[in-house]
Amino acid sequence: MTRRGPADPVDPVDPVGPVGPAGPVDPAAPGDRADPAEGEVPVVHGPTVDAQTRCIHYRTPLDVIALRFACCGEYYPCHLCHEETAGHASRPWPASSRHESAVLCGVCWSELTIAQYLQAEDCPYCAAAFNPGCALHHELYFE
Repeated sequence: MTRRGPADPVDPVDPVGPVGPAGPVDPAAPGDRADPAEGEVPVVHGPTVDAQTRCIHYRTPLDVIALRFACCGEYYPCHLCHEETAGHASRPWPASSRHESAVLCGVCWSELTIAQYLQAEDCPYCAAAFNPGCALHHELYFE
């Protein structure tokens, strides 16, 4: 499997599809997931373009998070990816859910709680910078 890195060009016509920490995955193929004994590896759904969770809608060097949607519990790079591929309407996480792990760093694949993410400018685990422009969409994801 070829893994695209942040320096590789992004081809919006040929999105990678669902990705895991090692690159593209086939969600139906158990061999592409980590051993469940070691913990579940999140799969990011939607039209991703690289293994750091960038998508056809948002693909700058800082667009390295995916969000777990409250409506389905699945990770998507953005609200547009969810809207186009999930098959159902999204809903934001309630304010009482700040303790939920719902944000995935696409660089180190660590999961952050909503509270951690809302207070961070970068990943608390690997220091990867997050896109400050994402704050413009917080109401789509979090109450």
